[in-house]
Amino acid sequence: MKTKFINGVSSSPSMSLGLLVTENALQVQPDTQEDCKELVRPDQPDPDTRRKAYLWCREFLHGAWKSLCEEDFHITVIRGGLSNKLFLCSLPDSLDSVGDEPRSILLRLYGAILQMSCNKGDSRQSNKENHFQGAEAMVLESVMFAILAERELGPKLYGIFPQGRLEQYVPSRKLDTCELSDPSISAEVAEKMAKFHGMRMPFNKEPKWLFGTMDKYLSQVMRLNFTRESHLRRFNRLLSYNLPQEMDMLKCLLESTRSPVVFCHNDCQEGNILLLKGRQSSDKQKLMLIDFEYSSYNYRGFDIGNHFCEWMYDYNCDNFPYFKVNVQAYPSKAQQLHFIESYLRESDRGFDNLSEEDQMKLKEELYVEVNRFSLASHFFWGLWSIIQARLSTIKFGYLEYAQARFDAYFQQKKIWAV
Repeated sequence: MKTKFINGVSSSPSMSLGLLVTENALQVQPDTQEDCKELVRPDQPDPDTRRKAYLWCREFLHGAWKSLCEEDFHITVIRGGLSNKLFLCSLPDSLDSVGDEPRSILLRLYGAILQMSCNKGDSRQSNKENHFQGAEAMVLESVMFAILAERELGPKLYGIFPQGRLEQYVPSRKLDTCELSDPSISAEVAEKMAKFHGMRMPFNKEPKWLFGTMDKYLSQVMRLNFTRESHLRRFNRLLSYNLPQEMDMLKCLLESTRSPVVFCHNDCQEGNILLLKGRQSSDKQKLMLIDFEYSSYNYRGFDIGNHFCEWMYDYNCDNFPYFKVNVQAYPSKAQQLHFIESYLRESDRGFDNLSEEDQMKLKEELYVEVNRFSLASHFFWGLWSIIQARLSTIKFGYLEYAQARFDAYFQQKKIWAV
């Protein structure tokens, strides 16, 4: 839902809605499929793209890529979407490697992100602002990707240029929702998240992302309108919850909940966790976090609580509304404490030297923290999904998903907002 995958490669439908959402009306440029009908081979790029891809690979990669003839260059389309176009570029089997150069790489070309209309009567000014904000988001995302690659917390970066970048192709698959509860997987996700949280990143360190984005989402939601009767009925039900008042209550609750500000992934769901090919379930390093478009400095509790919420939602469904909810899959206290212990062992080097009593005290405190912040996860993605219902061209039951998130919010609020 929030992220779709093909062959383990990320395919985010709205690459930077979290970064670019404004108080203005948003419009997404829809995907156009007409061009594909004219292609004899829809898995092949157009000649101009193929030529550019070949030159980028020659210029940025080393070893056998330097002597590669254009007619031997292998390239296939992985996908084309709202935010990026992805291509798999490979050396032919007949060409031997020279050194440690990659045999295959991923070419990502930046596409349309979001089109924003500030004032329909002043398109020149709005376009100027759109281009600036889009470029700013791309710069931030590229810097983030490069740093994470350098620190081996994400795919390697082989080349970057104004139109896109060359990335490591990671043979892998995304996790299934049910695998999040596997004890070894859960422990490694906790460890990876703790390392992520421990990074120093060259971004604004104030925790403005969560409620700053939610305020903008809420403002957007309150100005939306739906014409289809079924959509309008669902939308009006969501509005009946008095969302502005609920968010004020949520802010008060979380302001009274201590949670350190760290660099957060903010969307650590199964679709953004890759199981590396060839790794066994017993291997200790078998996972890789990807898709950092929502990453920012934020409250630790949100990142962990958001991950726990994702245990309930399966987005790998072929029939409407294209997701399933299992509220019973929300991790039990024992499962949460298992995750929390792995997290604290990685994030706090003195944790193992504490007494068993002091360790349990820290675990219990974090347990309360993340469950309170899980309310913010439901609220955040509920608002996000309402907006997507109006804007997205992707087939997904966004209003149904928003309802599911707010149902979970009110259910968990009975336990944690006391």
